[in-house]
Amino acid sequence: MVISGGKWGVVMLIGEYHHNIDEKNRIIMPSKFRSEIGEKIVITKGLDGCLFAYSLSEWEKITNKLKLLPFTKSDARMFTRIFLAGATICEFDKQGRININSNLLNYANIKKECAIIGVNERLEIWSLEKLENMMKENEDKLSVITENLFAEDAY
Repeated sequence: MVISGGKWGVVMLIGEYHHNIDEKNRIIMPSKFRSEIGEKIVITKGLDGCLFAYSLSEWEKITNKLKLLPFTKSDARMFTRIFLAGATICEFDKQGRININSNLLNYANIKKECAIIGVNERLEIWSLEKLENMMKENEDKLSVITENLFAEDAY
């Protein structure tokens, strides 16, 4: 699902959808996401073992921030190198599918079943098994995570 609105045109991608990768490494992107993302999407190696997917406008914002990182810092060089080298621009076909290259699928350990979840300005593409395991592992920690993130002195 996509929530658009307000006088600033804020976009929030939310929801979880399950799909299968076909034999040609294609996945159907939910129409609710396609309508907001546009005709092309950038997919790259994400964090926690998933793939991150961005609209071209969001991708531009991220790459502009990456340009500000000091190239003299090894962490900045390594993150930028991995994040950008793994990136690929995908176009939707007439059925709303994108082709994800095998390097990205291998990185995220996606074989067949996968989940596409909306996480604010980006989509995450997960191996369904990996997502379910991660959610289950963190279910009991949610109250502690929430308390840490929203503590009065956190911001």
